Amino acid sequence: MLRAAVEAGADSVYCGLRDATNARNFPGLNFSPDELAREIEWAHGRGARVLVAINTFATAGGIDPWRAAIDAAAAAGVYAVIVADLGVLAYARERHPGLRLHLSVQAAAGTAEAIGFYAEAYGVRRVVLPRVLSAAEVAEVCRGSPVEIEAFVFGGLCVMAEGRCALSSYATGRSPNLAGVCSPAEAVAFDRTSQALTPRLSGLAIDRLGPEEPAGYPTLCKGRFEAGGATGYLFEEPVSLNAMSLLTSLRDAGVTAVKVEGRQRGRAYVARVAAAFRGAIDALERGEDLAPWEGRLADLAEGGRETAGAYRKRWR
Repeated sequence: MLRAAVEAGADSVYCGLRDATNARNFPGLNFSPDELAREIEWAHGRGARVLVAINTFATAGGIDPWRAAIDAAAAAGVYAVIVADLGVLAYARERHPGLRLHLSVQAAAGTAEAIGFYAEAYGVRRVVLPRVLSAAEVAEVCRGSPVEIEAFVFGGLCVMAEGRCALSSYATGRSPNLAGVCSPAEAVAFDRTSQALTPRLSGLAIDRLGPEEPAGYPTLCKGRFEAGGATGYLFEEPVSLNAMSLLTSLRDAGVTAVKVEGRQRGRAYVARVAAAFRGAIDALERGEDLAPWEGRLADLAEGGRETAGAYRKRWR
C-alpha cells in the first residue's frame, strides 16, 4: 500500500507500527521497525517522505510502548512523527530534538492559539486540523498559525473528536483512542438472508440493509437504530469525505498539505485515490479547471455517498 501510494504520485505517506501506538491497530496492517526502515529507504529513493503515526494516547503506567515507537521511528529515519499525547510529544522532543513533530488530528487543535501553544511548548512543525472546521474557519486558522497546516480531503469521518470515541468500547471493549482500533475485525459479523443483510458488532445488530443496499464496515456511530418511534442514523450516516472540489480554497487559505485517509484500505483503492488527487493538484498548479477531476472517486465512497463535511456546513 505504501509503495502503491508513492507510485501513484503521493509526496508523503503516513503509516503506523504494529501495536496500539497507532489508530489503525489491525492484524497484518502495519510495520515492524525493520520493515519500516526498509520502506523508508525505498521511499527516499523515489523522492517521497514517510511519516509515522504514533497518534493514540498512552495508558496510565504503560507509556513504554509509545516511547519505544518514537525511538523506532527516529532510528528508521522518518520525515516526521504524528503525535497526539502530550507526554509522548514531550518525550520525543527531549529524547530526539532533531525529530520533526506533527500534531495529530486526534489532538483536536482547531484554533491558532491552540496551535501556537503546541508549537511553543513542544516544537511542533505541522498541525493536522480536526474535520469540524468550515473552509472559512480553516482560512482563519491558517492566518494565525505559526506552523504548517494539513487538512483531510478524502476518506472516513468520525462522529466524535477525531477518533477519541468511546462508543466502540461499549460493544467490543476496545476503542481507537487507547487500543488503536475501532470495531475490531474479530467482533464484526454479517448475517445474510434472501431479504436482508444484518451487520453485527459483538453480536449486536447495528443495521439492517436490503439486498441491494451497499454495506460499509460496521461501526456503532454509523449504525441505524429505532428510537422515539423513528428509525434512522442517530449519530452519523455512512458517507465519505471528498473535498476535491475545495482544493483551490484550501490552497488559497494557506494549507500546506492535504491528507487522504488510506489505511485499512486495499492497494487498488490507495493507488486510485492518490493518482486522482495527484492529477487534480497538478491541474490546479497549472491553472486548469478541476471540474474534470471531481466525481471520479464517487464509487469508492462509503455507502456510495460523498460529503464535503464541515468544510461546507450545511446542516442545522
